[in-house]
Order: sequence, then structure tokens, then C-alpha cells
Amino acid sequence: MSRDQKFFDMYSLVIGILAAFALAILVLAMKMSDLTQGVYTRDAQEYQAAVEERIRPIGQVYLPGEEQHASAPTVEKAVEPAPVAAALSGPQVYNSACLACHGAGIAGAPILGDVEAWAPRIAQGVAVLEDHAINGYTGAVGFMPAKGGRVDLSDEEVAAAVAYMIGEAD
Repeated sequence: MSRDQKFFDMYSLVIGILAAFALAILVLAMKMSDLTQGVYTRDAQEYQAAVEERIRPIGQVYLPGEEQHASAPTVEKAVEPAPVAAALSGPQVYNSACLACHGAGIAGAPILGDVEAWAPRIAQGVAVLEDHAINGYTGAVGFMPAKGGRVDLSDEEVAAAVAYMIGEAD
């Protein structure tokens, strides 16, 4: 057998397999089309109603002398304001805002539970610590951003976090 004949035979085989595969896909597609198109056809009443609803004009035009009956007025309820979110507790504020610095001692922040680091600060008084936490503080040792960088926290939430950290240092 010559090389040309081998090539021609192989080429014919590949073309035949591809043609059979394409025919199988065509038959499968036609079968699926028959199964799915029977549900919603152009002549069906539901289809026609859907088309009419889609292309219906937004407004109506009435000529002089024609009357339009208005629908009854509707009363809408006033939108109630969203409930105010409950204030976060001291541990929640600490975990969401304070932990980043006071957990690792970043920028001179005393670590939670370190009695020696907290003692001189506690000696200044709770009011001073709350003021530094709420308004921010720059000292010789480090820097405290206002509200720990979380300006969305209320003063009461920050004060609760300060109380929590002082309680952990006692």
C-alpha cells in the first residue's frame, strides 16, 4: 500500500468520524428542541398574553368626550426609620478596633493584660485615658489615633473598650 493510500484512508476515517459526531449532535439538538419547545409555543395563549403585556404602551390617550375612570387613591405607609444599632460592648470594640495595636504593642500601645505597662496610665485616671482614646494622643512613647482609627464608633463604645482594657490590667 502506498503512503498516499494510507493518508487517504486515515483522512477518510477522520472525516467519517467527525461527520457521525456532527450528525449525533444534530439529532440530539433536534430531540431537545422538541422536548422544550412544546411547552411554550408562539400560538399558545400564554405566549400571546406575555407579548401583549411586554409591548403594551405605558400611557393611554383619550380623545375629548371619552372618560377615564381613575383608580382609587392608595395610601402609602410612612417608612419607619431603621432601628438604631445596639452599642457594642467593651470586648467587642476591643476585638474590632483596639486589638490590632494593643494586642501586639504597636506604636507604643500597652498590651492588654500587661499590668506594668498599664499601671502608669491607670494612675492618670480613667477620664484621661478615655479622653486620649476618644480624641487621640501623641506621647513620648507612641501614638494613639482618635477612636483607634474607627471614627464610626461612639464615645460611649470607646469608653466601654477603655473600661474593658483597664479591667484586664487589674
